[in-house]
Formats: sequence, C-alpha cells, structure tokens
Amino acid sequence: MFIDFFYKLKEAGLNISVGEWLTLQEALDKGLHNSSLTDFYYLCRMILVKSETEYDKFDMVFENCFKGKTWDPEVGANMLKWLDKPEMNEMLQQEEKQWLNKVEEIQVDKDDVEQKFKDRLKDQDSEHNGGSHWIGTMGKTSFGNTGGNIGGVRVGGKTGYQSAFAVIGAKKYRDFREDRIVDNRQFMQALRKLRQFSTKLDIPKTELDINSTVDKTCNNGGMLEIVMDRPRKNAVKLLLLMDSGGTMIPYSSLMNELFQSVNKSNHYKDVKVYYFHNCIYSKLYNTPECENGDWIDTEWMFRNLDSDYKVIIVGDAAMAPEELYSDSGNYRGPNGGLSGWDWLLLMKRHYKKIVWMNPKMAPGRAPWREAETAIQELFPMYKLTVKGLNDAMTTLMSGR
Repeated sequence: MFIDFFYKLKEAGLNISVGEWLTLQEALDKGLHNSSLTDFYYLCRMILVKSETEYDKFDMVFENCFKGKTWDPEVGANMLKWLDKPEMNEMLQQEEKQWLNKVEEIQVDKDDVEQKFKDRLKDQDSEHNGGSHWIGTMGKTSFGNTGGNIGGVRVGGKTGYQSAFAVIGAKKYRDFREDRIVDNRQFMQALRKLRQFSTKLDIPKTELDINSTVDKTCNNGGMLEIVMDRPRKNAVKLLLLMDSGGTMIPYSSLMNELFQSVNKSNHYKDVKVYYFHNCIYSKLYNTPECENGDWIDTEWMFRNLDSDYKVIIVGDAAMAPEELYSDSGNYRGPNGGLSGWDWLLLMKRHYKKIVWMNPKMAPGRAPWREAETAIQELFPMYKLTVKGLNDAMTTLMSGR
C-alpha cells in the first residue's frame, strides 16, 4: 500500500523526488507520525507537497490509499451539478431549528443507508429535487443535500443540520487548485506580479538613502550627513478591458471580483478600466452596462494612453465571424469604418504588452469557435484560472 501511495501521487501529477520519499521513510522510522493517521497525513503533506495548489490532489490520493473505507462511491460531475442548488440553503434554514430538536431521538442504520446510496447511485440518471427515494435536494431521503432527513450522506452542497455521518464531493482544498477559476484573493496575488520599481518618478525625496548616508557621513569624518532619495514606486501602468453582457453574463461575479481587485491594487502608477461587448470597436464603455453615449473613443485611448501600458483583455471571444470581420458587425454601437479585427490589430500595433484572459477557453481549436481561434493567434490567450492568470502576468512582465 505504501509503494502504491508513491506511484499514485506521481500519477496525480505531484513532482516527488526519491530524496523526498526517503526523507518521509526516515521520518516514519523515527516515529514522527506518532502512530496516528492524522499525524501521518500532515507529515506526508509537509514533506511531499511543495505548493498549496497541490493539496487537493494530495488529499484525493491519501483518501484513496489510507482511509480504508469499505465503500467509496464515485460521484460523477452530473450528479454534483444536479445537487448544486445554493438557493435551497435559505429554505433549509427556515426549518432547521425544529428539525435539530429531533436529532437525539433518531437512530440511523449506517450500513442500510450506505447500501441504499450505492443502489441509487447506480440507477439514477436524472436530477431530482424533493421526494423520498432518489439522491437530490430538499427531499426526505438519507442522501443528497439541503433535505429534511436527519443523519445520512451529504453529497456536495453546504452543511445544514450538521448531522450527516459521511460527506461526498466536499473537497477542502479545491479552491487552491491551479485549474480552478480565480477569486478575489487569487486575483490580488497574481496582480502583485505586475511590478516594475523605479526611482525616476517626479516625486519628493522622502525616503532615507541608508548607503549614501553612511558614505557621506564617513567622508565627513563621522559628522552625520543624511541623504534622502525618491522612494521606489511601481512604474507599471495597467489598462483593463472587459467584455460585458451576452455570453459573459454567467461570469459577472468573476468580472466584479477582478474589478475590485484592480481597484484595491493602488500600487500601480496608473490604472484605467473600460468595457466592450464581444469585441473592441471604435468606442469603449465606461461602465459594464455598455450604454450608448457613456463611452470614450478608442482612438482617444490610443492618443492618451501610451504604448507602455500593460493591457489585460478579459472576454470569452464568443462572437459570430461577422462581428469580428465585418465593418458593420457591431450591432450595439458604431464600428468607425473598421471591423473588430482591424481594431484588434490597432491594439496590437499600439501596445507593447497585451494578454487575453478567457473564462471558458474552448479546448484545442474548435471549428465552431472561429473568432476565439483567430484572436488566440493574435494575442497570447490564457484561461482565467490561477495558473492561467499567473502565466499571463509573467508574459506581461517579460522583456520589459
């Protein structure tokens, strides 16, 4: 089992060296795991896992190898999607108090519940909400989530009565995975990579220059001479352009997280944020509502925001070919006599560093995503995940 653990960790993508594996064995020989499964878990994770982004992978392998479950059902993506009903939690809270009073009165046959769960899992082929037989939400069975049964198996969702004796599909470290869509904290961490410090800015000399002060004082025979210098400030100028409306509506919360993160990042020399719908045309909007008239000229942006701005374009590139290639393809505003593709070419010519972040990037070059494929050839495109955002920030800062 121990050797299987090593190979399964490697298969899961964890980069574990032979030296680290031998270190773990040495730690076990010294009894550092204290004959405890919990301490053994933390010891393995401390020695073998190099980044918090790998915690989720490690946990899945560890569960598989050492938890010794007599039943370990595979819950598919469709099942978890059917059970993902966060709005049900409000309804659950209204009934929670009266149900909690019954917990001590109820005896649960765990073996019976587990067997029924496995049987339903094999037979169920559709979503169920309510009822007393299938795995679902707001029902009376012993499995699912946000239901009215005390004791059982919670599948996905958030805890309600806190009475489930088993939880499936609730992975503690999934938020740290590099392939996960980012949140505010991860936006902030990635945006910190956009740093290019300079003392050449036209600002007052308010920072003590220790080395020059020591040199001057020594040259004066020990008489103190304080030397001040301009503080080193981040000289990066950031231009954020975000697609809004239409197919981007499901990502509204994500776009708001990004906007808030940029807004809080007050260490840039300058930050400008504008919006577009589907593609960049002759106008850029001041707000995500993209209302006609509440805009700036894209040509004004070229004249007033110089080529040193780092540009992040965020959008799913999901548009019809005519929206990209026709000079009348913008059905929400003016084209300015050029196609969306021509405006994107002007962006590429004007700005030195541009990346495109895509929240739902299609795998490969799908023929039905002609626009995405074309834009991917024009700009470096990354999926809007933790890893994708970090890679994009590295691209923006490369070859300064």
